[in-house]
Amino acid sequence: MFSLSEENYLKAIFHLERAYPTGVSTNALAEEMSTKASSVTDMIKRLSEKKLVAYKKYQGVKLSEFGRETAVEVIRKHRLWEVFLVDKLGFAWDEVHEVAEQLEHIKSEKLIIELDKFLGHPKKDPHGDPIPDAKGNFVFSDKVLLSELKLGESGICVGVKDSSTEFLQYLDKNDIALGKEISVLEKESFDHSMLINLNGRELKISNIISSNLFIKTS
Repeated sequence: MFSLSEENYLKAIFHLERAYPTGVSTNALAEEMSTKASSVTDMIKRLSEKKLVAYKKYQGVKLSEFGRETAVEVIRKHRLWEVFLVDKLGFAWDEVHEVAEQLEHIKSEKLIIELDKFLGHPKKDPHGDPIPDAKGNFVFSDKVLLSELKLGESGICVGVKDSSTEFLQYLDKNDIALGKEISVLEKESFDHSMLINLNGRELKISNIISSNLFIKTS
């Protein structure tokens, strides 16, 4: 059994390992967790004693196999709860993250097995992120950021990189949602803003927006 704080650190390291495959630095982890480097050092020591991570000086921290399994289990619970909140309780996709952050730490394995079954074994959460199966396997779909599309290219919106409340509310305000078809009509070389066709409607978006939308091209 691990504490809420320990599970949150494992989850953060798991996500940061994509950007830092050789090891996550103390400073990067401190920034992700919004805490001091000294606090991160103390936590890494605790996690290392429990065989959840391995730390190498000048390289950073990496999850052990046991640590990865634990992190993926927490992520699985988080994303299943998000699906439940949106599909069964009518929450908006910008309302579920903080609630799921609390629910993900429930320890009952039977509850999660039954939740997954009740939801029909969903493959993605409301933000388009893959939900690992009971064995911890992810199924990733081919996708690129909208900002990477060339002039005239198009695809279907399948996920968001930024799942903050502010960003999701911006998308709702502009009727940008998963499943919507997006085509690139213009690209500005100065600020990389775009004019897009969104299901038949033209919309100007900034590079910040296009760099946080995942698109599946045909």
